[in-house]
Amino acid sequence: MISFFKSAGVEVTRAEVSDWLKADEDESFVELEDKMLAVFLNGLIVDKRGKKEGSQPEPETFLNNNDVLKKLKIAFELKSEDIIELYQIAGKQVSKHELSAFLRRPTQPQYRELMDQYLRNFLYGLQLKYK
Repeated sequence: MISFFKSAGVEVTRAEVSDWLKADEDESFVELEDKMLAVFLNGLIVDKRGKKEGSQPEPETFLNNNDVLKKLKIAFELKSEDIIELYQIAGKQVSKHELSAFLRRPTQPQYRELMDQYLRNFLYGLQLKYK
């Protein structure tokens, strides 16, 4: 994880990462801010796909579940069929039209907010496939 942050140009310590990964109930738990999650996901993209030419993207200060899904889609070079398969592995059915709505811009009329349960199922399917 530290290397993903480094790939995005941010130095973090093992202690910081450890505190982010602790259970919510743990007294030394520290919540990961959206900007740091964006840095991590950008680093994951650089690690998996390589650095793009020119200036690197600035990390977003706010991320929603749709943004997380899009960044993971880019990092793992997933096509819509791959994402649908990951949902099936996790035991959740998602149609192509539903997935398309999650991947649209918020300004588009067909845009649909990705709820926490959908993101959890996606992450679970990703974990099962790549573990």
